[in-house]
Amino acid sequence: MKEAAQTTVADPKVSKIIKSLFELENNIDSLNEKVADIKKTLTSKTQSELEALKSQVTQMAIKEAESIILETKARAEQQSKKIVAEGEAKLAKLKSTVESKSNEAVDSVVSTILKP
Repeated sequence: MKEAAQTTVADPKVSKIIKSLFELENNIDSLNEKVADIKKTLTSKTQSELEALKSQVTQMAIKEAESIILETKARAEQQSKKIVAEGEAKLAKLKSTVESKSNEAVDSVVSTILKP
């Protein structure tokens, strides 16, 4: 008889424990689903951030490259102007030398031809 009484008392406790375990299992399943959703959301946001950062870095690199190109072009143009100026100066000096020596050359040719 004691066993029957204990079994009757034990049945509601066992039922309560089983019910609690079932609820716990449901809560764990629910939490797992929420974690999976959060993981998907974080993955999506991370991908979006990566794309945005990639775009920003690309834009920064393009601006930097354009700046370097413009600076190099300006230096090349300055160097080109300097070379042109030096060339023109040398050409003017050469023309001056040719002009000054041409009179001497003509005189020398004329005197050579007219020599008996």
